[in-house]
Amino acid sequence: MTIPVRIENLQKTYKTKKRQGLFKSSVREVEALKGVSLDIEQGEIFGLLGPNGAGKTTLIKCLTTLLLPTNGRAWINGFELTKQDDAIRATVGCMLMGERGLYWKLTGRENLVFFGALYHLPPAERTRRANAVIERLNLGEFADRPVETYSSGQKMKLAFAKALINDAPLLILDEPTNTLDLPSARELRAIVRDLNVQGKTVIYTTHIMAEAETLCDRVAIIDRGEVIALGTVPELKESIGQETVIKLEGVIPTQATAAVSNLKGISRSAMSSVNGHNQLTVVTPNQTAVLPQLIQTLSGHGAILQKITPEEVTLEDVFIAHTGRTLAEDTTQ
Repeated sequence: MTIPVRIENLQKTYKTKKRQGLFKSSVREVEALKGVSLDIEQGEIFGLLGPNGAGKTTLIKCLTTLLLPTNGRAWINGFELTKQDDAIRATVGCMLMGERGLYWKLTGRENLVFFGALYHLPPAERTRRANAVIERLNLGEFADRPVETYSSGQKMKLAFAKALINDAPLLILDEPTNTLDLPSARELRAIVRDLNVQGKTVIYTTHIMAEAETLCDRVAIIDRGEVIALGTVPELKESIGQETVIKLEGVIPTQATAAVSNLKGISRSAMSSVNGHNQLTVVTPNQTAVLPQLIQTLSGHGAILQKITPEEVTLEDVFIAHTGRTLAEDTTQ
């Protein structure tokens, strides 16, 4: 059986100009992908998890032939990237983040029929497929209105519908719940699960930890163009050993955070914002010994703690354990 996706040492380097003064500029290189290698098995939902700027979308654009990799090789549904790109595009359904791939002057139904034509579906089949997808995703209420009248959520739903129009065996979904409200996001994830049960392989990129935990069979955590962890959700959680996680909320000054990072017995710590408060996440192998020192150090440096919660390990904690940063941090270069 053909492996849907095989990637070997895929690299992508951008060259950008950096202005120096009014008339001078210099060229710098940005490594968006630094030798990514992985296999995606038949029939799995494979998650690409990482912060904004990690390289997830660049990897997706390379796999869908929208970008040429700088180096490395990849095979999609048995077809080699850069050598059999037409065959790759015919066997992939793709939803990139945002709705720029839609034609705003056309209705949603006309968009779907048009993209069906690009996949060389016969006229009757493209109409049938468009009607089926509209019904499947409950788009009937707005399918015959021009896309320019759609809300952001409706455009995202239509972009998802476009990815299904050619009934491809491999679906690549880049941040598909972005801009969707909670009920719509839940509905979309349920449809993704159903499509997977029907035999489709799915690549699902997200920076939302809960989505990856509940939806994906395996997850690759990507940071700054590299795969830093790969496995099932339980395997990734177990990869940080017997360490535990403590989350502390309140008013936490920068100097208090710096003091915590120097405490013995703390593997990693990272700051984020939750509900208008600072949240300090601490990873430690010895919660009992560290917690009193932690509270004392924070209080001694002006922190006002409102909530202290020891928690089970999550995928975000795995990311923190590897990088010392949270998934909320934007690493766009």
